Amino acid sequence: MIESVHSGAACRWLHETLETLPLIRYPFDREALPINGVYFVYEEREIWGHGGIRPRIVRVGTHRDGNFRKRIAEHFLLDVSKMEFDATKPAPKDRSIFRKNIGRALLRQQADPYLEIWNVDLTGANMRKRCAARRDIAREKEIESAVTRRIRERFGFRVLPVDTENERLGTSGLERACIGTLAHCPSCRSSESWLGRQSPVEKIRNGKLWLVQHVTAVALTAEQQQRLCELLG
Repeated sequence: MIESVHSGAACRWLHETLETLPLIRYPFDREALPINGVYFVYEEREIWGHGGIRPRIVRVGTHRDGNFRKRIAEHFLLDVSKMEFDATKPAPKDRSIFRKNIGRALLRQQADPYLEIWNVDLTGANMRKRCAARRDIAREKEIESAVTRRIRERFGFRVLPVDTENERLGTSGLERACIGTLAHCPSCRSSESWLGRQSPVEKIRNGKLWLVQHVTAVALTAEQQQRLCELLG
């Protein structure tokens, strides 16, 4: 039965409903994952606020058509050759905003001045050329390794197969509504030890999700909840 779309009730409903899906932890077989979907990330030691000790969703993500496996591989750095970068190439954090945000929080926690360089988007050749003299590639690889360990050891995810891009993305997409549901829940909060509290990004530091986009979105409607149930089968 679909509950009220009040943000707290919808948040509890979303958590409970998604628990019918398997929780995937590293290591996992990328080829066994769906081609398309909306994924929900859980972080060790983060607990929901609706009673008991169920894990709390800390991130929701999706992708363009056919790109889900690649997106997850970038977050968990499944292709270790991506660590063979130099000053002429972007680091893994520039292909994953999730990795970048974890690194930002780790660096701010340590009051590390390299945060200034870590923040720069180096996907473009012109920016890489401008920043080449300031980059410490050995240091970046240390940070990337720390991020990889953190994600692989402390995070897991569930994925809801959603084949249609319009259902995943956009102003009426499930990703946006699920983020809004979680962000507005009055019961769920970050723990005192949550790494996100160290983030230099205000919306993360003062929130409870590793996200900036869609945190002000409207919560799931009753129709969207019904559709999510249909997708679960």
